[in-house]
Amino acid sequence: MAQSTLTKTVLTGVIAGLVGGGVILYAQKGIEQSTTQTTVRTTATKTSSIAKNATATTAYNKVSDAVVSVLNFSKSGQNYEESSEGSGVIYKKADQSAFIVTNNHVIDGAAKIQVMLHNGKKVDATLVGKDAMTDLAVLKITSDNVTTTAEFGDSSKIAVGENVLAIGSPLGSEYASSVTQGIISAKKRLVEATSENGQNYGGSTVIQTDAAINPGNSGGPLINFAGQVIGINSMKLSTSSSGTSVEGMGFAIPSDQVVDVVNKLVKDGKITRPAIGIGLVNLSEVTADDQKSTLKIPDSVTGGVVVMSLTKKGPADTAGLKKYDVIVGIDGKKVTTQADLREELYKHKLGDTVTLTYYHHSNKKTVKVKLTQKLAS
Repeated sequence: MAQSTLTKTVLTGVIAGLVGGGVILYAQKGIEQSTTQTTVRTTATKTSSIAKNATATTAYNKVSDAVVSVLNFSKSGQNYEESSEGSGVIYKKADQSAFIVTNNHVIDGAAKIQVMLHNGKKVDATLVGKDAMTDLAVLKITSDNVTTTAEFGDSSKIAVGENVLAIGSPLGSEYASSVTQGIISAKKRLVEATSENGQNYGGSTVIQTDAAINPGNSGGPLINFAGQVIGINSMKLSTSSSGTSVEGMGFAIPSDQVVDVVNKLVKDGKITRPAIGIGLVNLSEVTADDQKSTLKIPDSVTGGVVVMSLTKKGPADTAGLKKYDVIVGIDGKKVTTQADLREELYKHKLGDTVTLTYYHHSNKKTVKVKLTQKLAS
């Protein structure tokens, strides 16, 4: 296949996200969105040993008082009307305030936000910060009526088959504090992420579970049997791309990512991400023939991301990367997919320098790239 044909074939999957443009984790086809200076620990708490006698009830009781309903109001004339509901979880108390993490799409476009506590009391909430790319937002309320805060667990320590609970307000606050049980179906599942106008920006890594997640559950916690939050429920797969009905496929944002994002949102109200100035596609999307004839990489290279375009005078271009180079590592960590690259890249800030490992044809190389480009939002 000629290079021009390869370009045409894979550009449908080119990621613009490292060049510019925000992403919305939940807005992919078949994903049903719910109609609906304080710092957390700099890293998630080490996952507690789960006692042999731990049950769904003991885990639920540890967290349930920290789970809230989040009410999104639009303005109609001089009045406010409730437009949607979701869930959230209180994770921190400080300085007479309590902080709540929820989904960005739960509060998106709200003229007013209220929180209904576990005891049924409704209080006004202030938006601290939001991030469309990770679909997370932080709210603040007075801590007067808050008795319990949830603890984050270490999502890197979860195991497939582990028992989990999803807590929230499916179908709204009428069913507040509902709990469903399931297992972790996959620790790291790559799902599509698209912009509001439908442009594909690549994959995001989430936890897959078969615990029932329904409209209104968005923003609520996914917890382990130690009663720790290991994820924030964000979406469910309701139909496949072929229109087939799907059951038992819900997704949660991993707690390690949540902790990092909420700390930044509380500090700055937004997140500024570095970019390396490339458009790329997963190597797995390129045929074996094209890998051999166009990319000219060794047969031993089975994973990575292919550089399809570069921002002129951007960080990658300045560092010497070329079209069709295949990135296989960042800072010594293996890169198999675009999600791997983004996960490590977004741990850095503007001005940092990262080391990329890549193949230029059959030659394996490393290069230092200074992150001088800001990811557009």
